[in-house]
Amino acid sequence: MFTKNFKHLTYKDVGIAGGKGASLGEMTQVGLLIPPGFVVLASAFDRFLEETDLEMEISSALKRVNYKDVNSVDKASNVIRDLIHDKVMPADIKKEILAEFKKLKVKFVAVRSSATAEDSSVASWAGELETYLDTTEKMLVENVRKCWSSLFTPRAIFYRQEKEMLKTKVSVAVVIQEMIASEISGIVFTVHPVTKNKNQMIIEAGWGLGEAIVSGQVTPDAYIIDKRDLSIIDINIAKQEMMIIRKAGGGIKHAAVSKAKLEKQKLNGKQIVALARICAQIEKHYKKPQDIEWAMAKGKIYITQSRPITTL
Repeated sequence: MFTKNFKHLTYKDVGIAGGKGASLGEMTQVGLLIPPGFVVLASAFDRFLEETDLEMEISSALKRVNYKDVNSVDKASNVIRDLIHDKVMPADIKKEILAEFKKLKVKFVAVRSSATAEDSSVASWAGELETYLDTTEKMLVENVRKCWSSLFTPRAIFYRQEKEMLKTKVSVAVVIQEMIASEISGIVFTVHPVTKNKNQMIIEAGWGLGEAIVSGQVTPDAYIIDKRDLSIIDINIAKQEMMIIRKAGGGIKHAAVSKAKLEKQKLNGKQIVALARICAQIEKHYKKPQDIEWAMAKGKIYITQSRPITTL
């Protein structure tokens, strides 16, 4: 078994499913609206390395890195990623991934790396590894391999050294879930990230797919909610000129926001409160402040990720 459906995972499975995979499993168990999916477990990557004899080559490439020299890190990253891309994925792993994909009965999925050392109290790997949106069956196996190799991007190599994790065993699982073509999406911090006020929650919302907000390409609306009674304290509407949307045949593109929507509030009062209620429930479940990614399509709110806020 190299894959596990979200339905069979809980937060205790970080070791095999990574931070993202374990969290999505946990929230599925709790009955939240999570786009369905499965995780290619870290054991698949470990087995791939073993079968292809890459472990030795990777560790010798990492041993040669001079961390004071950016070019040296870049070079090691390119060498290692090429090695991973050049090797054939073991047939049984490939077969299982494609079989699980067929069970989802969807055309497009998001493929996200989920490091098994991720979101632990020492190391938040969020943003260090890669995500491939709007992936079709044809690109699926290739994108899983790209997620594996993103464990060795220059950023991830630096990060491991900086966090003194060079000797730590780090592996990577890959989350594959139905791609939500969101009309509106964003992030929620269940504690005010700036003032640290525990009674306030901040919702950020923008048009299109959430990547534009997560990567800082657009400034989202920001709504402040009082968690005690879910009343809206403040609404700050941002002008949004660009959004990320899906392309017809798969993949994503940047598009201009229509004139009518340029300065329009993204979520109405009722939607803000509905989202706040869900996020309060998630925080209560995890008993810790959360950083939550959400997407809205056809009036439904989906939760696509939740992790502890590491900056408080």
